[in-house]
Amino acid sequence: MSPEISKHIRSAALVLTVLTLSAFLLYTATDSDRLSSGSFSSSFATIFPSYLNYSSSSFLLQNPTQELEEILKNASMVNNTVILTTLNDAWARTGSIVDLFLKSFMLGDGTRKLLDHLVIVSMDERAYNRCRIVHKHCYALVTKGVDFHQEAYFMTPQYLKMMWRRIDFLQTVLELGYSFVFTDADIMWFRDPFPRFFPDADFQISCDNYLGRPEDMNNSPNGGFNYVKSNSRSIAFYKFWYSSRETYPGYHDQDVLNKIKSDQMITKIGLKIRFLDTAYFGGLCEPSRDLNVVCTMHVNCCIGMDRKLHDLNLMLQDWRAFMSLPPDLKNQSIISWRVPRNCSLDPLDIPVPAPPKMDVKEEGED
Repeated sequence: MSPEISKHIRSAALVLTVLTLSAFLLYTATDSDRLSSGSFSSSFATIFPSYLNYSSSSFLLQNPTQELEEILKNASMVNNTVILTTLNDAWARTGSIVDLFLKSFMLGDGTRKLLDHLVIVSMDERAYNRCRIVHKHCYALVTKGVDFHQEAYFMTPQYLKMMWRRIDFLQTVLELGYSFVFTDADIMWFRDPFPRFFPDADFQISCDNYLGRPEDMNNSPNGGFNYVKSNSRSIAFYKFWYSSRETYPGYHDQDVLNKIKSDQMITKIGLKIRFLDTAYFGGLCEPSRDLNVVCTMHVNCCIGMDRKLHDLNLMLQDWRAFMSLPPDLKNQSIISWRVPRNCSLDPLDIPVPAPPKMDVKEEGED
């Protein structure tokens, strides 16, 4: 090869290298701007940090179900049971519902260990980011085309979408072979509930009003707290429950459950339903009167974030006062709940004052 030809080849190679490097730098700058914007890719890069370590094609091949399985496996008890709650940004903010929810586990009698089995299912990006700060088992439940970050007011279209998305998700958990206790985040956990569950029931649920017998279908169920065993009967039931939203359009999951709980399909499925006594699983609709036996207390029959926060703080204060008593005084039941307080007001009344600040010292501190 002549020196002249060799010179031309080297020149062409140099030009090609410069052009390639320029194109790469231009792509990197453009991609960086795209990721720093509020785009779809930026949101998912925040929700799934590993996104930035993959090409877009690799990310599209990721399996959300596989990720869910891994989280459930890490959080599950020896019998493949997990505790689940759902959370959106409105309830995830600092000083909001989730902080009091987690605090109740810390203050409860024997409940702290249950945090190891709690999975917080985040309905939006900001709730997921906050979850990663305050808890170790977090799952991002992404719903295409729906933004769940704002407070979903009772019975609004956004509220209904959120409730039915939850039922659909819980069916998936059952299909993966995991039993679960589902709990709303506005439920305070004061004792381990598992000893109070019925050992032979497929589906057991708390009540707004309990009529005295766990098998009485006239009990008024509350979908905010339930224990469900994973088996063919419970999976078939959740499919029936979810599909019934089309039979009763405009109703939320709890109202639809009330309509289908005595349906012949339940008998055909063979599902064994039990309703949980409000003496152990109470709420503001029907409080647990004896603090010596209460397991959970739900701020139900209460509309509005400020009202809920006020009464949740008050409830935790009452519990701490009870736990500070010597055993003989505990048995005398000299302390009772001061709730409902603001939650007993009509939502059209004058706005409530700011909730009292809860003493956040750890259990055992002076």
